[in-house]
Amino acid sequence: MVDAHSPAPVLVLLRDDYRVADNPALHAACATGQPVLCAYVQDAALQDASGTRIADWAQAACAQLATSLHEQGQTLFMLSGPTRLSVPALAQAVHATDVFWNRRYDAPGIAADTDVHASLKKQGVTVHSCTGRLLFEPWAIRTQAGQPYRVFTAWWRAARNLPEPPPPLPAPDIRGKNYAPARTLTLPDGVRLHRVGTQPPALPSGWTSGEKAAHANLHRFIENALADYETQRDRADAPHGTSLLSPYIRVGQISVRQIWHAIRHAEHQNPHLATPAEKFLAELGWRDFAWMQMFTTPDLATRNLRAEFDHMPWRADAADLAAWQQGQTGFPLVDAGMRQLARTGWMHNRVRMVVASFLTKHLLTDWREGERWFYAQLLDADAAVNAMNWQWGAGTGIDAAPWFRIFNPVGQSEKYDPAGQYIRTWVPELAALDNKTIHTPWKSTQRLKYPAPIVDLKLGRLRALENWKNLPK
Repeated sequence: MVDAHSPAPVLVLLRDDYRVADNPALHAACATGQPVLCAYVQDAALQDASGTRIADWAQAACAQLATSLHEQGQTLFMLSGPTRLSVPALAQAVHATDVFWNRRYDAPGIAADTDVHASLKKQGVTVHSCTGRLLFEPWAIRTQAGQPYRVFTAWWRAARNLPEPPPPLPAPDIRGKNYAPARTLTLPDGVRLHRVGTQPPALPSGWTSGEKAAHANLHRFIENALADYETQRDRADAPHGTSLLSPYIRVGQISVRQIWHAIRHAEHQNPHLATPAEKFLAELGWRDFAWMQMFTTPDLATRNLRAEFDHMPWRADAADLAAWQQGQTGFPLVDAGMRQLARTGWMHNRVRMVVASFLTKHLLTDWREGERWFYAQLLDADAAVNAMNWQWGAGTGIDAAPWFRIFNPVGQSEKYDPAGQYIRTWVPELAALDNKTIHTPWKSTQRLKYPAPIVDLKLGRLRALENWKNLPK
């Protein structure tokens, strides 16, 4: 360990990239040979609201990273306060020569980093902005006219014609490079620096935080589920048919480059995996596509990208919205999904599409209500992905599902949970029904402690289509 009397340190700022391996900012900082001070930046104005699931998940990720660093003699500090003030102040207080971070792509984050960069430059501090969150930079893939793509398939085709993403970086050697700032460090009012604890908060059952847990999930998926991914990914009754990696990606406990190259390695070893592997890689591509949209359209989470939907007469029915949020709509697949979300902070992707379609079309509720609810509940709440998915489901975004594509929750249930296994797990009051009636419990002769449907599916569909037809074109 080095102390405050040692050579000037470099700073590594961590923001949703809580891993040691394939962390370009940390790797580059360690390569300088100087002492390293690692700090998690807590800025209330730029981070998820306290009380949301993602805030707890990020806190757990931070604690796990602190443990990993501690095992190698490195301390993780929390730097709290406005980013524009706290980062330049810390750099000045410890006489840092360089600051490293992995760049972010949301408008508030970009603005804050731009201001910090300017302040540090005035102080004579060199800033290193690294690529560590995406496969491709949001500006890297453009049409021949130099415009952002509006259709994923065309974007993906262009992406696959580019060189492969670079291989992931190994974990750097950080032993003996820890910088311990003086206890009497002088910082401005409102700015604090303290050690991050290694005790994570309580998490929903079934989830384990950490880099090791993330890579264990990836290994499990490749070994047991990748081969059947193309056929099983939509099955709600196949709990391990998908990778379950999204929460780990969200807080950077595993990088998309690590996942990409692990999948490609598996494919090279087993050529029969080529088709499902490509399908899975495309899902990673969708995440980049979402961030390309967020980068070029900062108000993705609040504005209809198809302006005609500004005239949609959304219903503001508080009772319907509450029934949807609480999993009390009377439609088993919808209710199972919403209860899974409430209990675990996660929901199967096919079911996410069904509940989004149900809210925005059958209930004619503004998609932004669903976007906000999901963001507060999801462990993998990603600003760009969540907004893009809701605009896709509501038909208001680019390359979105057309408005007239309205998922029938009964048909979806019968197709993707035919024996009712998923429903029985999350809606236990229907567990005794047979495999057919469980999808339409209102037809049962049994007395059930389960709500009647809150909307007539046929009438709700017709209402949605009628309102869509009346929009200005």
